[in-house]
This record gives sequence, C-alpha cells and structure tokens, in this order.
Amino acid sequence: MSNHFIVTLSCVDRPGIVHAVSGGLLGAGCNITESQQYESPDSNTFFMRIEVATGHTLDQVMAQLAPIRDEFGMDLKVFESSRRTRTMIMCSKAGHALNDLLFAQRAGTLPIEVPVIVSNHRDLQPMAEFYGVDFVHLPVTAQNKGQAEAELLKLVQEHGIELVVLARYMQILSDSLCERMAGRVINIHHSFLPSFKGAKPYHQAHARGVKLIGATAHYVTADLDEGPIIDQEVTPVNHSRTAAQLVELGRSVEGRTLTRAVQWHAEHRVMLDGQRTIVFS
Repeated sequence: MSNHFIVTLSCVDRPGIVHAVSGGLLGAGCNITESQQYESPDSNTFFMRIEVATGHTLDQVMAQLAPIRDEFGMDLKVFESSRRTRTMIMCSKAGHALNDLLFAQRAGTLPIEVPVIVSNHRDLQPMAEFYGVDFVHLPVTAQNKGQAEAELLKLVQEHGIELVVLARYMQILSDSLCERMAGRVINIHHSFLPSFKGAKPYHQAHARGVKLIGATAHYVTADLDEGPIIDQEVTPVNHSRTAAQLVELGRSVEGRTLTRAVQWHAEHRVMLDGQRTIVFS
C-alpha cells in the first residue's frame, strides 16, 4: 500500500455516515490508519478526517467515494498525504514568526512549501536569502493599497499559492481580499485584543499587571482579528517581569502558536463550522 491519502468530509448529520464511508474506503482497497469525527450540536453538521493507505490512486479512491458523497450531500475532499501546501508568507519588520515557520519547514516538521515571501519592508530580506526563498518587496501606502493587493493576487496566481500566512504583517487586508481568500489566510496576534488595542499592547498589559500573556492564530476575515480561531496559547507571568520581558515571551508564544496553526491547516486538520473551527489535532 504505497499511496497515503487524507479524506475530509462534512455534511448534515444523520445515521449511516461512518458505515457508508468505511465501506467506500474498503471498496477502494484502503486501510484506515487514523480516524477522527465530530458532530456539531450547534449546526447539526458531521465532520470527519481519515488517513488511509492503499494501492489505489487518488482518482480511484475519489471514484469509489463519489456515490457516497452525492448520497449524503457531503463536502468531501481527498488529499495526498505527502503533498506540501504551497504557502506565501507575508511579514513586515519583526522576524520571530517568520523564522519559526521557515526553520520548521526546513527541518521537515512543517508540511508546507514556501516559494515566496512578501513584505512591505526590506528588513527581513536577509532572512529570506538565508533560507533560500524568493523575497518580494511590496510597499503599501494609503495611495497604492489597491495596486499592491492586485500585485499580491498576481503573485498568488503565479506561484500557485494555496495558503497565505501573515507572520506579523502589519497591514490590514481589504474586505474584498479577505472575502476572495476566505479560509486561506492565517494571522497571528497577541491575545490581549481587544482589551489592549493599538500600539505597545505588551506595555499596556504590563501597566495593568496581567498574569497571563499569549497569542491567537486565526483565519482572516473582514472583521479585524475576529476570524475563526485555530489555536491559542498562554504563558503565566508575574509582577517581576518587565515590559521588555513580556515582549520576548510574547514573541515565543506567537511563533509557536502560528506554526502549529499552519501545520494543522496544511495537514487538513482544520474544518470550519460557521465562525468556529473543528480542529482534529
């Protein structure tokens, strides 16, 4: 069984789904190596992610599952397990999240392929060159924002980009761009939002004596920093920490959280349930 695939599906919950899917996979000569499922009581939607090994091709597996997909009205997809998600990373001046992503990708633990990095500044170009990734400087101003986003979409098309990751990219994407790439853009921000908005959130948190700091990775929507949450992490702090130390701790948490979220997306472990996510981690 030299071929390994990931099957994801969602549909209105009803009896017989698991039985039908398991039978279809058996008919395609598949051995199930991992299976997770969840029924959402809020939306009455059934979600499932299955990893299989088989001697059949992807097209043969899809053909076997197609009648089941149609019978249950499923949103069903089959992916090659070994295929890496083509990812564009966008950044500004802070390099911690970018470095974590590129290091994990090079180490082989993050199943993405990064053909291009886009930034509105040149500060991180040396890091891109160190990792051997093409760097595109795309300045953004109030006057050229529309043109810059048109160039961005052109790069997405030229490089066959499937996922865009905002690794501390300090520009707000337009509503039209967010809608066009819904479910394909992941952002990271400090978990103090919305309590500590604006500049220097860690300094604001320090002044208020917070006891937890953290980060949130989420899909980007037109509602700023309010998209479906993929992953979060917090770390405890106390009165002895300075504002600068909170910044450093926050950077570490941001990098880890963003990398996990990208990994789960690339491994097809994240499924949308309205404004929530189902994460088969």
